[in-house]
Amino acid sequence: MSVARTAARGCGDPGVAAPVTVQRLAVLLQAGLTPAQAWTHLAESGDDVAADVCAAAGAGSGVPEVLAARADGWREVAVAWRVATVVGAPLAPSLRALADALRDAEETRDDVRVALAEPRTTARLVAWLPLVAVGLGAVLGFDPLRALTHPIGLGCLIAGGLLMVTAHRWTAALVARAQPGDEIPGLQSEIVAIALSGGVSIARALDVIRDAGGGEPLPATESILALSRAAGAPAVELLRADAAAQRHRARTDGRLRAARLSSRLLLPLGVCTLPAFLLLGVGPMLLSVLGATPLVL
Repeated sequence: MSVARTAARGCGDPGVAAPVTVQRLAVLLQAGLTPAQAWTHLAESGDDVAADVCAAAGAGSGVPEVLAARADGWREVAVAWRVATVVGAPLAPSLRALADALRDAEETRDDVRVALAEPRTTARLVAWLPLVAVGLGAVLGFDPLRALTHPIGLGCLIAGGLLMVTAHRWTAALVARAQPGDEIPGLQSEIVAIALSGGVSIARALDVIRDAGGGEPLPATESILALSRAAGAPAVELLRADAAAQRHRARTDGRLRAARLSSRLLLPLGVCTLPAFLLLGVGPMLLSVLGATPLVL
């Protein structure tokens, strides 16, 4: 398979592919192609998602059904497609706005993963410190394994092992809490904006979103819609501004979580890893130094 073909197939990869495919679809629709023609061109370029859509169309299935069966962003695209089709909203600008939301969400997750890479790597390296101490003792001429068979040494082995397991689980829990979630910040605001761009009322837009599988409006969305009613301001612009603000806030919060993780990882290090180092590394060496042959204290 050629490099170009491989790259094209990569755009069908779930999650990462969704912003790319949706953006390309919006561009083709903007150029005047019908949705069927746009999907066909994407399928011919090697897009796996478009190929599935075209195959399903031949079998009598619709676009939303195919997209909803995929994960990592495609379900949201299916909801937006259903909403835009029902209310008669222009597909090209609707998909372009959705692609921007998906891309921002993916970039936010990437930023947080990059920020988490250093503290996660440091935590993994430090977790091996007690075992490194055991190996170091053997290299220096001590007999840590023999010392660990002594009752005191056996106690050190058990306590050190428990501390290592505790440190591992504690660190994993801290890292998991700092990871970005799967939700797409501001997505509901974008979908409500798509519904309203079709010229329907707010009540009708919310009903269409519920029927399309978008769920009930969130408190933040209801607040924006209430502001629009009270001020007489365009709800579409307010919603899209709110969606952008939510994505920016999610990116900032993610970076802050990553920054806080570096200091929080010091807790399992001080409470568990360093004591395990003393019990598994320093303790056996002291037993070997102080003990006689046979080892008697």
